[in-house]
Amino acid sequence: MSVQIGIIGGSGLYDMAELTDRDERLLSTPFGDPSGPYIVGTLRGKRVAFLARHGGGHRLSPSELNYRANIYGFKLLGVEWILSASAVGSLQEQYRPLDIVFPDQFIDRTMGRIGTFFGRGAVAHVGFAHPLCQPLSALAGEVAKELGARVHMGGTYVCMEGPQFSTLAESKLYRSWGADIIGMTNLQEAKLAMEAEIAYSTMALVTDYDCWHPDHDAVTVEMIIDNLTQNARAAQQVIAGTVERLDVTMRVPAHSALKTALITRPDAIPDAMKRDLAPLIGKYIK
Repeated sequence: MSVQIGIIGGSGLYDMAELTDRDERLLSTPFGDPSGPYIVGTLRGKRVAFLARHGGGHRLSPSELNYRANIYGFKLLGVEWILSASAVGSLQEQYRPLDIVFPDQFIDRTMGRIGTFFGRGAVAHVGFAHPLCQPLSALAGEVAKELGARVHMGGTYVCMEGPQFSTLAESKLYRSWGADIIGMTNLQEAKLAMEAEIAYSTMALVTDYDCWHPDHDAVTVEMIIDNLTQNARAAQQVIAGTVERLDVTMRVPAHSALKTALITRPDAIPDAMKRDLAPLIGKYIK
């Protein structure tokens, strides 16, 4: 049974309890090493690959993550769908701690991260107007609602560099833009997944209000950790239910994102890049 579904666990979600028939896969990529081993196993009758985004023991900060290696590793495993979970802060009153948000847009506030597989003699421009997979988000949102979660469909995720949290001025600025939640990891994953023709959706788990909120100073580390733990339990249930109901034969725009994106003449692409990018561009460049 092939592995078609990938799961990325964020802060607090370092394992999938329901995963059976486990097999650790340590992969190397042309872009370096992923965050850790992929745990390949069976979840609700389907083969999936789980990766802890921040590594075992949460060792890697958002700025240290090798996003390219992480997504490339999923591609090597045959993954066509990725559902990620991540902790976020709320920028609007209606997104309360323990709520689940399925955003549909991003604003990039990162600095100097690599968010493409291309370069070094191979150029591609994928469409990114709709950065997240709507059918996958809709299915996961439906499952979350059925499980009794407070769910919000749509919204804009500000991806900041970190590891520090926002200044008060920045938090107020993002609110003035109409942004909804803020986190540190998902934008590069979404960009690279699109280039790899993998449908990607994120389940944003609200842990606290960002510093704009008048009650922010009452938030303690213990409260955030408690919310992370509760969010992780909810995330596991939502992910398992989504995996069970996902029709992996369905095709979405992400699955052909590179079809009209490659701009470099095939004969001009260096052989080394053709080899490195073969899992991505092999079906378009012979």
